[in-house]
Amino acid sequence: MKKLLKHMRGYEKECVLGPLFKLFEATLELLVPLVVAALIDKGIAGGDRPFVLRMALLLVLFGAVGLFFSAIAQFFAAKAAVGFVTRIRSVLFSHIQSLSYTENDTLGTSTLIARITGDTAQVQSGVNLFLRLLLRSPFVVFGATIMAFFVDVRSALWFAAVIPLLSVVVFGVMLVSMPLYKKVQQRLDRLLRATRENLSGTRVLRAFTEEDGEIRRFEERNDALTKEHVHVGKISALLNPVTYILINLAIIALIYTGALRVELGLLTQGEVIALYNYMSQILVEIIKLANMIIQITKALASAKRIEAILKTENSQKKGKETTPAEGSEAIRFEAVSFTYPGAKEPSLSDISFSVGRGETLGIIGGTGSGKSTLAQLIGGFYDATEGSVTVLGRDVKDYDASALCKFIGTVPQKSVLFRGSIRDNMQLGAKDATDEQIMEAISIAQAAEIVRDKGGLDYEISQGAKNLSGGQRQRLSIARALVLKPEILVFDDSSSALDFATEAALRRDLNKLPATTTKVIISQRAGTLTEADKILVLDDGRIVGIGTANELLESCAVFREIYESQFGEKEGGKNEENQ
Repeated sequence: MKKLLKHMRGYEKECVLGPLFKLFEATLELLVPLVVAALIDKGIAGGDRPFVLRMALLLVLFGAVGLFFSAIAQFFAAKAAVGFVTRIRSVLFSHIQSLSYTENDTLGTSTLIARITGDTAQVQSGVNLFLRLLLRSPFVVFGATIMAFFVDVRSALWFAAVIPLLSVVVFGVMLVSMPLYKKVQQRLDRLLRATRENLSGTRVLRAFTEEDGEIRRFEERNDALTKEHVHVGKISALLNPVTYILINLAIIALIYTGALRVELGLLTQGEVIALYNYMSQILVEIIKLANMIIQITKALASAKRIEAILKTENSQKKGKETTPAEGSEAIRFEAVSFTYPGAKEPSLSDISFSVGRGETLGIIGGTGSGKSTLAQLIGGFYDATEGSVTVLGRDVKDYDASALCKFIGTVPQKSVLFRGSIRDNMQLGAKDATDEQIMEAISIAQAAEIVRDKGGLDYEISQGAKNLSGGQRQRLSIARALVLKPEILVFDDSSSALDFATEAALRRDLNKLPATTTKVIISQRAGTLTEADKILVLDDGRIVGIGTANELLESCAVFREIYESQFGEKEGGKNEENQ
């Protein structure tokens, strides 16, 4: 918790004033039974109407002042809780953004979303209750007991007897239910993960008509969560009836004892009512205290989960270099192997090749051959398990992360555009890019027609870019990378949704880029790579061929098989010329 509590700095005043005003309110509440006793014994019994009126006004005054104190306490408690959690949420989000792909893969998106939403909300609720009730409830319980001894010592012995019994019941139920609440939270996390997967994959589920199966699985998880809730609810439900039984038995004994002492003239009727009120206050506050402790327990569990994320360190250690080194090579892989966290087999094994500045490298291979993994190693998104990756004369580990991103423009396999205008998305990596520069990149990416049809750069893209087609998203993603004017462009199968004519026009315009721009093009289409200076053929994470298209047709069976499956053996030359 120390890692989180430091974010409470600056709210010391609120943390003091919140409980303090609650104590002021509680003090007034403890005085109310004495005022009622005086009203009964002196006012009503004596027929003194002015006294009754004064006591009634005093009770109204206590209520108004108590409400004022309570509102002030709530304000300070809420301010501290909301401010504290706002800082935690901000720090947590920043920390998540700083984590590498490895940590994101290990932790999982659903877990990170749950931590920054549900868990922070639990912490906020726990802090709020802590500041409002931690001092108030014990103060009222012990204060009511002490006040009862001031009223009548013999009758107050019932308080001394019932409070330990109530404490055993309340804290016994609490100790049993707390571990069960943790299980409920775990089941809720699993349900949230399943829900997120279903929402993100709804198109796939509908394509395979799996709605009924997913509904059934969701209902099973939901039923398991409900049963766990009901189980812990039954245990927690024992709290009220058992405490009410104990307190009512104590009240019966108190009234019986009080009646006898009233008859003997040792106690007044007003004092009996005061003792009864103190007993009721104790009951209410002990139940409040129990609920507060359960809520704080949930908050502490959430805080530990948040702290675990904050303790997770980025496994990638980047350097401080911000400029490339001199040399003719843009990219060099030396005996590179890579294994994803938790995987048994490497995704890439013993990869070695080099690409000169201004050259175009094509990468092709079957599904799962490691093409996208290789692209992510170039961008420094993962560190190689073995070997070294050199970009523009320096090891990618030596670069400052933000500087490396300026040198390499990556267009991922899955096009991701953010909610906002087209201009906002184009300026994602180049905040100072002008409209002319943006339109130049959009024109090269064959997306000028899209912008024109949508009414310009101010067109609002919806969340997930649902108002754009797959091809439109891909072209705008390519344009976004071009706006950076990087020295290396990596296209990870980023033209798969484009027709052949649009793709050919894109390749033609990409050739207009500065001669020093190095291009890495990953594609499933052999025709897309025929103009590349060299083509890398991957199979099961290994290089099985490297060379030009013509050389690979002669020497590489894997490339020849891919090429002939797309063009046909006899039509290969003709199609190649058309490209």
